[in-house]
Amino acid sequence: MSKKPAKAPPRPAAKAAPKPAAKGSAPALRRPSKVAAKRPAGPAPDETPERIACALEAIAAHLAATQTRAKPALDWNAADAFVWHPDGRLSTVPRVSRVEIDLLKGIDRMRDILIENTERFANGLPANNALLWGARGMGKSSLVKAAHANINVARQPADRLKLIEIHREDIESLPALMDILRAAPFHFIVFCDDLSFDGNDASYKSLKAVLEGGIEGRPENVILYATSNRRHLLARDMIENERSTAINPGEAVEEKVSLSDRFGLWLGFHRCSQDEYLAMVRGYCSHFGIAVDEDELQREALEWSTTRGSRSGRVAWQFTQDLAGRLGVRLSAK
Repeated sequence: MSKKPAKAPPRPAAKAAPKPAAKGSAPALRRPSKVAAKRPAGPAPDETPERIACALEAIAAHLAATQTRAKPALDWNAADAFVWHPDGRLSTVPRVSRVEIDLLKGIDRMRDILIENTERFANGLPANNALLWGARGMGKSSLVKAAHANINVARQPADRLKLIEIHREDIESLPALMDILRAAPFHFIVFCDDLSFDGNDASYKSLKAVLEGGIEGRPENVILYATSNRRHLLARDMIENERSTAINPGEAVEEKVSLSDRFGLWLGFHRCSQDEYLAMVRGYCSHFGIAVDEDELQREALEWSTTRGSRSGRVAWQFTQDLAGRLGVRLSAK
């Protein structure tokens, strides 16, 4: 039988020629080939515990170095006054800005009471925390600084009283300051000027615990003096709001007002009379050697107080500075 001829293999179909790109059109972009993204190779399972152990050792070494870094010992003999910082520092004040106690006029009774209380404390006898409240510019903070200087006049360096100022906004760090002072070999007045609380400020609770009520109590070598324009250290609207919104208004108000009750000594400062104001001006002029005719001095001093709208020790001091500047007199004691 004759064999059938083998079929020829089929020819591959011709590829269609690419169409010419239209004028102005961007050339066609080729799609990038899909390549599987390579993930970075992680540590082998056996290496992971080692890395964790090394990291923990480094953290432990850093914490140990931080804890063993001792703070420099504070030299209490370097100054009689310091300023407390909430980060735990006490910076020295080489020269306290103060007024001589003899120049504080019109507050004789408050001056005598505060000096007596401060002297008892400096001698190791019982004394009260003091709240100096009342009219502005009547010498509240000046009296605290003057009393401190007056007590130290005749004292030996080892017996000197130290003054530490804490700012109103740092009251919450007061317990940390107490821990430092508790072991110190001196007696301290912790002084806060213009102490008051507003709104939802709850830092007054820290002060309450330090004054009285905490299990540690106030250190025997520390006393607190504060000045404020408010008798109860709280804004009146805070107390009124408690009366109007609380379920038991009496208890709410008692909780707010009890802060000032923990100061055993209240000294009230009231606006001075015209005669007391003029006595302050004359005292300053005599102390600094400012020679002015009496009638002229009185006329200018009263005019100055009228333009300021008040009479106080601060206004008298500001008038004295203005008068001394006009007369070319330096305010240094004779």
